[in-house]
Amino acid sequence: QVQLVESGGGLVQPGGSLRLSCAPSGMIFRVDTMGWYRQAPGKQRELVADITRDDTTNYADSVKGRCTISRDNAKRTVYLQMNSLKPEDTAVYYCLQTIRRLPVTPAREYWGQGTQVTVSS
Repeated sequence: QVQLVESGGGLVQPGGSLRLSCAPSGMIFRVDTMGWYRQAPGKQRELVADITRDDTTNYADSVKGRCTISRDNAKRTVYLQMNSLKPEDTAVYYCLQTIRRLPVTPAREYWGQGTQVTVSS
């Protein structure tokens, strides 16, 4: 069984920074696309940023210039550095990884359990 473990959320003041990380446990052959999504109360889950295996990145317009997604393929870990945080960034942040468990098995998506980010003074 594969599980994604997220860390790094918390309470931060407006203008502050946080760094989220997400790593899988279990038997894994390869991780393809990795990404971060968020869901605020009463809203749909939305993409924050994602990164392909060759480091091509994609960001939501709302976080461009403030967030940086990166990955460490050896550790199978994805990071989200968030700077200049705003109250509207408050949400539960979810990690998504597309994982192939064996060379012959198809890749599938796995979600983390979510980590709360609260931006408030």
